[in-house]
Amino acid sequence: MTAAHQHQRQNDQQVQPAMPREVLEAPDMSRALTRIAHEILERTRGGADVLLLGIPTRGVGLARRLAERMSAVENRPVPVGSLDITMYRDDLRMRPPRPLARTEVPGDGVDGMLVVLVDDVLFSGRTVRAALDALGELGRPRAVQLAVLIDRGHRELPIKADYVGKNLPTSVREQVTVLIEELDGRDAVLLGPASASGSASVSGSASVSGSASVSGSASVTAQGGDAR
Repeated sequence: MTAAHQHQRQNDQQVQPAMPREVLEAPDMSRALTRIAHEILERTRGGADVLLLGIPTRGVGLARRLAERMSAVENRPVPVGSLDITMYRDDLRMRPPRPLARTEVPGDGVDGMLVVLVDDVLFSGRTVRAALDALGELGRPRAVQLAVLIDRGHRELPIKADYVGKNLPTSVREQVTVLIEELDGRDAVLLGPASASGSASVSGSASVSGSASVSGSASVTAQGGDAR
């Protein structure tokens, strides 16, 4: 092999992008969600007034799975819905237009309820801030908490999750991708290099724990890919 061929081969190896690696498999995700469901029930003393609201897109599917697990333990339905945050994001002017998702609130609404926001990844915290703004338009919950499958760090706002499936140390140059059976055909969490668009994560979100109004702290104690 000539020196030129060796140099070309080295260049090819350098430009070849690294493949995402699987950091959670389907059984791992199932165990994490089961643990979160039990933690919610324990901390809310049976969750009699709990309302789960998933943040689209993948937070909705995760919220439904949590509701199923909680219902199986308590032998009663656990209300679950979705909360669209599109119009409350602080990056609307910096990103291409995106379609609106659906907001669905079951029962008598959020007034007086303990609302648990559910998302796939907690990153910057900006998605949760938007969710709190959107939730405020619907009513006044008794308290607000946050459940996330993955907390990848790098917060830009003082927001913390109340329930976490896995704390995953990451670089801002990495991308966390959550796959769920309902949308992607399988359950998995992947970690790989960030996309060329500059987004450090296709999934993300943040927290609240306890009061629907955020005064003094965005971790409210009284808690969907983007720069979350």
